[in-house]
Amino acid sequence: MSINEVAQGSLKKVYIYLENGTYLEAHSFGAETTLVGEIVFNTSMSGYQEIMSDPSYAGQFVTFTMPEIGNVGVNAQDMESKSAHAKGMIVRKYQKRYSNFRAEGDLSSFLKEYNVMGICDIDTRYLTKMIRSEGAMMMVASTEISDREELKRVLADSPRIEEINYIEQVSTKEAYTHTSSTYEEKIGFEYDAAPEQEAKIVVVDFGVKRNILNEIVSAGIGVEVIPNNFNAEDLIADYQDKKIDGVFLSNGPGDPLVLKKEQEQIKKLITAKVPMFGICLGHQLLSISHGYETFKLKFGHHGGNHPVKNEKTGLVEITAQNHNYNVPDSVTEIATITHTNLFDNTIEGLRYNDAPIFSVQHHPESSPGPKESRYIFKEFLSLIKR
Repeated sequence: MSINEVAQGSLKKVYIYLENGTYLEAHSFGAETTLVGEIVFNTSMSGYQEIMSDPSYAGQFVTFTMPEIGNVGVNAQDMESKSAHAKGMIVRKYQKRYSNFRAEGDLSSFLKEYNVMGICDIDTRYLTKMIRSEGAMMMVASTEISDREELKRVLADSPRIEEINYIEQVSTKEAYTHTSSTYEEKIGFEYDAAPEQEAKIVVVDFGVKRNILNEIVSAGIGVEVIPNNFNAEDLIADYQDKKIDGVFLSNGPGDPLVLKKEQEQIKKLITAKVPMFGICLGHQLLSISHGYETFKLKFGHHGGNHPVKNEKTGLVEITAQNHNYNVPDSVTEIATITHTNLFDNTIEGLRYNDAPIFSVQHHPESSPGPKESRYIFKEFLSLIKR
């Protein structure tokens, strides 16, 4: 018997109930508690810490298709935010014994620090196929409750993910300036210095990832991050006074249709023709604010291997993605499609016809994931300089 198998023997039981009636038992290696959330699956081969600390996963249990998780430990450098935001992670096999020169601790301790559940010794292939067939669904996991009927009651009495405004939880409370770049983030290697700032923007934080901010700075753009409860009139005045050159709308968790106040402020920015760029949730909010409401995908796009066609160049980019909602095809009445998802032909990028605004659904900052779409940040610089 291996050292890891001996360690697994001391793990506490965890009991899972899904809204389709499925009841499962597994082991817990994270926080020992009872939590309710939406179950999705992620096909990334690496980057579990970046995924768990991505605010866009707030309210969700992430099923990893990669079977071995925990083997490289965790470290402060790979955090995408100040906390871990997902409800939990579900893995086939958890490796407590880690080995990596950058590791500063084990995954189990990391999850417990942020009250995130870790679920292992479960058939993740079965779960992934179920989600693929039936769609993302709500679930409850507990190390405290084993009775199936009681778990069913807990789930029934809990709000659904689309009824919760997670932006209020993950957005910054105070404005701040971000100066780090992708060049400065590397440890133990020599990189060129970040370029001189050629423009300045405001980032509206709906759950922004640190590496998005790093990529914007690396493109030569100064960054001020502000909370989600921003005042559009202030930004319009700053733009007209040439204090800022544009606005970036970040990624974030949950259903964009519940963000009514944010939509009203974005509509004002659109009317004032303030240059804007949106990623993921920001992409969806731009569509909604133009009058084209989003819809929920069956099981969403989560992973680092999604092929996207650049409609201008004809090239296929492998991208990182994390979203459950998508913009409708009808938005092409006022915008041009710039990128298309080759898995299901959904819209991945838009450039609005009569405004200095564009957006993408995928994550060009690629953390984790391939880096083929990083050029999009330079396109933002070109837009605001024009």
